[in-house]
Amino acid sequence: MVAAFDSSPNPYALLDRDLRFVSMNQAYLDISHRRREDLIGHDIMEVFAPGDDEISRKASRRLRASFDKVMATGEPDHLAVLHHPIMRSQPDGSRMTDDHYWSCTHTPIKDKDGRVTHILQDSTDVTDLVRFRADREGNLDTSTALDAVARSGVFQRAMQIEANNQRLEAERKQLTDMLMNAPGFVAVLNGPDHIIQFCNDACYRLVGHREVLGRSVRDALPELSDQGHLEFLHDVFETGEPVYGRQQAFALRHAPDGPLENRYIDFAYQPIRSEEGKTIGIFVQGHDVTDVVMAAERQKLMIDELNHRVKNTLATVQSIAMQTARTHEDPRSFAEAFQSRILALSHTHDLLTRSHWEGADLRAVLEHETMAHGSGRLSMNGPHVALSPARALSLGMIFHELATNAAKYGALASGDGRVMVDWRLTNQKSPRLDITWREIGGPPVPAPERRGFGTRLIERNVRHDLHGSVNLTYPAGGFLAEISLPLDSEIL
Repeated sequence: MVAAFDSSPNPYALLDRDLRFVSMNQAYLDISHRRREDLIGHDIMEVFAPGDDEISRKASRRLRASFDKVMATGEPDHLAVLHHPIMRSQPDGSRMTDDHYWSCTHTPIKDKDGRVTHILQDSTDVTDLVRFRADREGNLDTSTALDAVARSGVFQRAMQIEANNQRLEAERKQLTDMLMNAPGFVAVLNGPDHIIQFCNDACYRLVGHREVLGRSVRDALPELSDQGHLEFLHDVFETGEPVYGRQQAFALRHAPDGPLENRYIDFAYQPIRSEEGKTIGIFVQGHDVTDVVMAAERQKLMIDELNHRVKNTLATVQSIAMQTARTHEDPRSFAEAFQSRILALSHTHDLLTRSHWEGADLRAVLEHETMAHGSGRLSMNGPHVALSPARALSLGMIFHELATNAAKYGALASGDGRVMVDWRLTNQKSPRLDITWREIGGPPVPAPERRGFGTRLIERNVRHDLHGSVNLTYPAGGFLAEISLPLDSEIL
């Protein structure tokens, strides 16, 4: 076969995927006016680079388009008549341009997996035929003669083929443009190794704009090897049956050395069949639905969290109602006390709602629960402390009870009394928040003979809800509450 290639009177050249010359026969060297060493390893588009004239540039564009089509489709392409001048060297070292007309056929050569590895170029010099037709017709210029030759019986079929190819190429380009700009990802895989022949813009975005064309899926996206997704492709190729997936988890890299990122994808793998019905590839299409899945998960989390909060709030309200009823036999006083405590709960709820229930600042909670008693009579001193929603609700109820008791019996019951609230963060073994509520200048407050509901509520919230400790004392100078709670415990 090699001998037939070399000795054939037809000019042949063999090009690799990068359009570099691999081999050519003597007939090709003769018509191209080149030496073998001038061609081997060189890009054909550079060897026969266009000149400054529009004819050469147009010929170069048509030649490049033909090569690209063969690589993309794996099918031969024909250029019935190509007007492409050839530059050649003269004995005196100067260079001159010969006007030439060619008829070219570009045939793909594939490996066992159907991947185009080389292109065989068969070029016939039809310059004499074009000129003969021009001479025979008298004063016809070469462009008119070229058209006449193209209409002759010799080239009629070739021209029909090329016209059909151009129509198909236009349709292919239109379809390619549509697929390239489709909102969902689209890919075309070829052969049992799933060589990626086409990947649209959405597909490139999904895989981090990595170079994937001409590579197998396993090689281009190695992170998929251990995730079970390649088995789906193998099943489609072996059985010829499509595979569909909905919200399937994929771990993909957005760069070859980047971290894995979880994506959720709807996809369809559909077999591509030959005329004989054999599966030769796979058409891949789908959508990245990660945002939809994550939004649904966030919604579920919010609903679960809302249910949790509602149950806790109802339990708190129920407890407040029961404890208030035990200490207030008169319906009117019960209603006032109960309403006051529910209002305190709603104040903290309002504060948390403004932050979308992400938490609240300790100072803001304290200000909300004591504002009814006048800001001038309370001093607050301490650093910024971000409280979780649960901590904010519990401390809000505690501050309300302390402020209510101070207004009824303590420092805020007289015109000269005031309250000092100090807090600090400590970190001896684990982070803690220490709060001191100190009343000054009020009437003497003796220790109660029995613990009322307010005291029990404070102690319960600190110890049960906040996992902390509380010490309530009644020195001569005024009531004192010391609260300490951990900040690293799981209190949401």
